[in-house]
Amino acid sequence: MIEVLTTDSQKLLHQLNTLLEQESRCQPKVCGLKLIESAHDNGLRMTARLRDFEVKDLLSLTQFFGFDTETFSLAVNLLDRFLSKMKVQAKHLGCVGLSCFYLAVKATEEERNVPLATDLIRISQYRFTVSDLMRMEEIVLEKVCWKVKATTAFQFLQLYYSLVHDTLPFERRNDLNFERLEAQLKACHCRIIFSKAKPSVLALSILALEIQALKYVELTEGVECIQKHSKISGRDLTFWQELVSKCLTEYSSNKCSKPNGQKLKWIVSGRTARQLKHSYYRITHLPTIPETIC
Repeated sequence: MIEVLTTDSQKLLHQLNTLLEQESRCQPKVCGLKLIESAHDNGLRMTARLRDFEVKDLLSLTQFFGFDTETFSLAVNLLDRFLSKMKVQAKHLGCVGLSCFYLAVKATEEERNVPLATDLIRISQYRFTVSDLMRMEEIVLEKVCWKVKATTAFQFLQLYYSLVHDTLPFERRNDLNFERLEAQLKACHCRIIFSKAKPSVLALSILALEIQALKYVELTEGVECIQKHSKISGRDLTFWQELVSKCLTEYSSNKCSKPNGQKLKWIVSGRTARQLKHSYYRITHLPTIPETIC
């Protein structure tokens, strides 16, 4: 697929090469994430369960405000970079998470869509102050060396999807749905284990699984070309594909905890909604990740 390049494909590959070159920068420390995974839940220490719950809250906020998936991916990246470096007490996690989210929003969304800090705290139903949030922002920025922008799995997913989508016959292009792939990536972000994967590997694992599920044999060669170009080993791809498949199966079951949007719906009901000044509060329905993502 990649051997015969159109002008658009050449541009996409140029963008891909840039992402691959930058991929290793600004990623969480795997050793730090492993420490979180091995921590026992005593109500004080940071654990994988607490981290995952916090990310689900950030996903609820992302969906409530209608922010891009890239904003969510970057917020998760910032949170995991911070948590993998610092020992964070459970009681401070909400402030850390919201600070990372706010930094990601300001870095990716249009200025007119950025909520006021007071409104963000109010919507999130936290009790800390704007000053607390601003101080935590400074701490986060210092620990990530003031490097807010990072290469994310969402960016790779966009490029990989674009490279294979245009090779499909026109009548089959709607079957390979990018919104579905986005939903699957969001589900993976809600598990700390996937923050140990390289963004390119996680993105290709999600895309390759979807192509297998759709039985698009004609795209298999394209996936293999992308895998080779991205220098992803077959062993790594298979390993992460299996974990992604397990995650999506569990996520679609009733046993898995989903992002809780009910409290966000309640907080903007009635008189509260009328008091809010910005256009993003017009949202009255909070979409959730599709139940049938696997």
